[in-house]
Amino acid sequence: MVELRLLCPEAQVDMACDALEALDALSVSVEDADAQTDAEQALFGEPGMPPPKEGWQRSRIIALFSDRAAAEEAANLLSAQDFFSTCQTLGVQEVADQDWVRLTQSQFAPVEITPEFWIVPTWHEPPSQARQVIRLDPGLAFGTGTHPTTRMCLRWIATHDVTDQRVLDYGCGSGILAIGAALYGATSVDAVDIDEAAVTSTLLNAQANGVQLNAGFPDKAQATYQTVLANILATPLKVLAPLLREHVQAGGHLVLAGILERQTQELIDAYAPYCNLQVSDTQEGWVLMTAHCT
Repeated sequence: MVELRLLCPEAQVDMACDALEALDALSVSVEDADAQTDAEQALFGEPGMPPPKEGWQRSRIIALFSDRAAAEEAANLLSAQDFFSTCQTLGVQEVADQDWVRLTQSQFAPVEITPEFWIVPTWHEPPSQARQVIRLDPGLAFGTGTHPTTRMCLRWIATHDVTDQRVLDYGCGSGILAIGAALYGATSVDAVDIDEAAVTSTLLNAQANGVQLNAGFPDKAQATYQTVLANILATPLKVLAPLLREHVQAGGHLVLAGILERQTQELIDAYAPYCNLQVSDTQEGWVLMTAHCT
């Protein structure tokens, strides 16, 4: 494996990446060339929302090729293009062979929800203290247990009695919350999402964990439930306020996540006509908000 490294200004990054893909690069990645310096430029926004800029002022592009000849040919072809006049070839070098599967897997360790409840990838053995385990590998849909919002929702499920309940997971992603509810005794679990890949992922993950649930698009959520879970983001949660509240039966619980601490009052105000939202958990700048609906 050989990598070709380029230095490009922000305006040329897209064209350079497109050209590298057309030249059969095995992969193309872009990073801030000024990272770890005083000139480092943060690109950030609310999770799930587009960043304020498409790239850095100076971007380092790394393209992998199968051999040196292909990488050098790509470098020569790029250097002849008009757009490349403001770019620079940093070099071509061999990449040491690695077990890429093992390297990727090493980034995903078991995740503790409570001392007895863990999310465990299939390539790990559950911890000895685990009494309840969700087997889940990283996939196409959000929700592996590593994000604070997911952990808080699962912790709520583990510490509240959902036995024999009817539960709705709205915006199910990987289905991890629906699976958690089923493992903790919910007898009827509906998981819905607007993304077809999420619905498929939920069904496959449920099967892998030996639980029964119904997964589909949001129009499948037509009943009322004793617990409604929604781990999305603040903006859609505000829009969905009347719909989500309508799905909670009298005496039931509404559990919302994907909310930053600074957005707490926005959510309280948005749900005020329907229920009394309160913060019930916080972690790493995120909050879990719940309401006992009368």
